[in-house]
Amino acid sequence: MITAAQIRAARALLGIDQRQLAELAGISVPTIQRMEASADVVRGNVDSLMRLLDALESAGIEVINEGDASADGGRGVRLKAKLKRSESGTTEPSEPFPAARDAP
Repeated sequence: MITAAQIRAARALLGIDQRQLAELAGISVPTIQRMEASADVVRGNVDSLMRLLDALESAGIEVINEGDASADGGRGVRLKAKLKRSESGTTEPSEPFPAARDAP
């Protein structure tokens, strides 16, 4: 599950707009707009939701759901550890994103 606020927060962390997120997820801009206009938990086509979640994860976003490990127990998003691409083309852990490293 993901909320409209989490989508907006994820875009802010990544520094991208709705059009860029739509391109990353392979869905339309109006679909992103409808998702972000939802009152709370986003409901919609399962395929579109999965594409969105996969795109956010690939971009380095971790979605924190209600009850997941979090200092206050609420929903949110955070940056995952940055991955660097090796010469062989595989990804391996690197330093965490600055925002993630500096977080309390």
